[in-house]
Amino acid sequence: MTAKKLEKYMNDPDIIDEPMPLREVHAIRLMIQEEIKDMTPEERKRYYRKGLEDAEKRCGFKFTVVSSAKE
Repeated sequence: MTAKKLEKYMNDPDIIDEPMPLREVHAIRLMIQEEIKDMTPEERKRYYRKGLEDAEKRCGFKFTVVSSAKE
């Protein structure tokens, strides 16, 4: 995520009046929605799994994926 790209979303008129921490969370969510909007379900699955693996490496945690969806 680049700061310039995030700044575009931080100035979104729908979230501009929110407190800064909440605005930042919403801006990141808008950015992710833009990234994944044209992905197939399989591509989205790979996108989120890669993010999970990256977070595990950075934080030193081991997450357990719990899903009721059939794979």
